[in-house]
Amino acid sequence: MNGIEFLASFLTAGELYGLRVGSTLDEVDRALSHRFVDVVGEGGAWLRRDYGLVEFAFNPEPNPGPGPGSEWVVAAVTVQLHRLASDDGLARSWARSTGVAFPRCTSWEELREELSRTHGVPELKVTDQGGFLQYRAAASHVSVIVVDDGDEERGDRVGHGDVWSLDLWLPFRAG
Repeated sequence: MNGIEFLASFLTAGELYGLRVGSTLDEVDRALSHRFVDVVGEGGAWLRRDYGLVEFAFNPEPNPGPGPGSEWVVAAVTVQLHRLASDDGLARSWARSTGVAFPRCTSWEELREELSRTHGVPELKVTDQGGFLQYRAAASHVSVIVVDDGDEERGDRVGHGDVWSLDLWLPFRAG
């Protein structure tokens, strides 16, 4: 699978390698064998796991089964495409460990074209985020962040019209 197909699937399904909001840390460990760095918030209030291209944010949830304490569950996932423009090794190592090959930069136009061939794409609502456009899919809880600054040129970073990141977020629960 190439990176554009992978992103279209993520945007449509709201899951990454079978992982979604509510997946456990153990499930993430089984799904991904790529190197990572963990950062734990003060007092264990949160955990961020950074795989270079993908970051997971976890919140502690009470353990429903027998045994002590709580377990980490996914609250958000971000695919940090902008990191690929300045790090050739990141794309190569990600392709080796996951089988998904990404280009250095992905344009919104390329992703939109792939979405036009993808079944079940949710409706996207666009909002201006000051230098970025956010295309938000409420049905899948995924947002695409696109660079919207005519002065930004591709080079060692993404440029105008390129996808900065995709974010999967925890849906709001009225309570």
